[in-house]
Amino acid sequence: MLTIPYVILVLLVATTIALLSYFAGREAVKTLSDYALSETVSRITQAVDTHISGSEAVLETAFPTDVPTPASIKADLETLRTRFWLATSIHRDPNNYAYYGDRHGQFIGLYRTSETEAELRLRMDGTSARSIYRYSRIHGALGTPVIEQRIFEPRDRPWYKAGQGSTGQTWTQIYIDFKTLELVSTRAKRVNNSAGEFEGVVATDLSLTLLNDFLQALKLTDNGFAFIVEADGNLVATSRGPHLRKGVDENNTRLNAANSEDPLIAITYEHLLKLTETEQLSDTPGIISFKGPDDGIIHMGYARLRDAAGLDWLIAVAVPREDFMFSVTQNVKRTIGLVLLTCVFTGLIGLTVLNTISRDLKKLSVASKALADGKQDSGIPVERKDVIGDLARSFAFMKERLLTDRLTGIPNREAAVRHIEDKIIHHRRERNSRPFAVVFVDLNGFKQINDRFGHEVGDNVLTELAQRLSNHLDGINFAARFGGDEFIVVLDQVSNHKAAVAIVTQLQREFARPLHTLVKLGPQATGVLTGAAMGIALCPHNGNDTDTLIKFADKDMYRQKHIGDVGTNV
Repeated sequence: MLTIPYVILVLLVATTIALLSYFAGREAVKTLSDYALSETVSRITQAVDTHISGSEAVLETAFPTDVPTPASIKADLETLRTRFWLATSIHRDPNNYAYYGDRHGQFIGLYRTSETEAELRLRMDGTSARSIYRYSRIHGALGTPVIEQRIFEPRDRPWYKAGQGSTGQTWTQIYIDFKTLELVSTRAKRVNNSAGEFEGVVATDLSLTLLNDFLQALKLTDNGFAFIVEADGNLVATSRGPHLRKGVDENNTRLNAANSEDPLIAITYEHLLKLTETEQLSDTPGIISFKGPDDGIIHMGYARLRDAAGLDWLIAVAVPREDFMFSVTQNVKRTIGLVLLTCVFTGLIGLTVLNTISRDLKKLSVASKALADGKQDSGIPVERKDVIGDLARSFAFMKERLLTDRLTGIPNREAAVRHIEDKIIHHRRERNSRPFAVVFVDLNGFKQINDRFGHEVGDNVLTELAQRLSNHLDGINFAARFGGDEFIVVLDQVSNHKAAVAIVTQLQREFARPLHTLVKLGPQATGVLTGAAMGIALCPHNGNDTDTLIKFADKDMYRQKHIGDVGTNV
């Protein structure tokens, strides 16, 4: 009479504790999952933007806006060869082919087969077949021409018609390349003569294979997936399953997400399409939840990617809720099992667990919400050693991975963007605050290191330079690796442009000092790395938003790389 009611009471208390833990854990997991999905969508958006943005620079280099078109390709062949070589050097993977056709039927195309080898395709008279010349280096002599068998008429090509009908740059429809059997899109630009009349079209091809490889390499949950689709539902890339399929004629055809054999992909696209129809899909990442094919809850992060050239892609990352809740669910089951075996101690243990879990979950929830609001310095409680502690440590590890460059150990591109955004907000709030500077750093001759000594030496060089950069800056300034051999430095409270140039000049001297990594290689490494080019953008004088400041500093860096003078255009 005393034991049974007591055991029942203990079981009820223990069950209540387990349920409270479960629901508290579910709320914390929801906050974390929403943040993780939003960050993953942002990461994919940045990767896509990085992949496609280079094509704009390729076209602008091949035919600068303010440079008049030549009367004929033959009259200005050497200049065109040089510009097209430089254009295909900007982003050789994937933009290794640039070409131009004019209204007279003339054509010039430069296809880079390697860093030093190229193929020049010419049609001088607008009526005959193209001549193909192979040569080496930027000003190398042309080899013996090979005449194509068929007549190539540029004015009949889709890229020419698309560029002719636009006022600036435009994207053609995505198509399957008949040689590589992979998805390709072409970016075209209308070129006018000195009178402002249409003269021709310059274009470059963009392979989408790297985007699919990027999604395939994403570390998602066991059942999570991500995909990129066009507005009509045709898949551009996916992390799970194929994005192309064999047709009845054994040729590859586009796969529409609505017709995917994977029911999760199909239903995710269905909800993505509803957001598009109701105009709820914007460039800013959003989160929704819906029922999956098996009535399980699916959490989806989404965004829309558009650009001035007409690109319109939809990005989605979907993960079943059970993937996020697995650890919490398993913890509840273990708790109930232990309660059945140790009823005598359940009351005391349950009260202790309730107090501890509630406190730590609140800390974790507060920290996760702060991080979701963009506060990078939010602390993550990780002192527990159970599943909630694992969850907290996983979240802390995820935060570190998202904001830290794996190779160099300094902040990464995302951390740099957030830091600049925080600085801009602070500058707007504090009207009397001094301006700050964004410095874009690009190493000179770094590619030679990878080519001559291997990527391991290149990685060691990047790590050493990153450490040198961090050690040289004082505590109020900020440095991050932006990608490849590029770094971003934020100089805090510089009084004017002259002060920023003085600091940048010191940084250039620091970068020009011999590197221990290269010194160990001996005389063969002498003079391989020749310092760095650095461009400066001052806030608010050169821009009052992150993209404008970074682009300005990037352009100033390229100008300095070619001219050798720091910041005279600022």
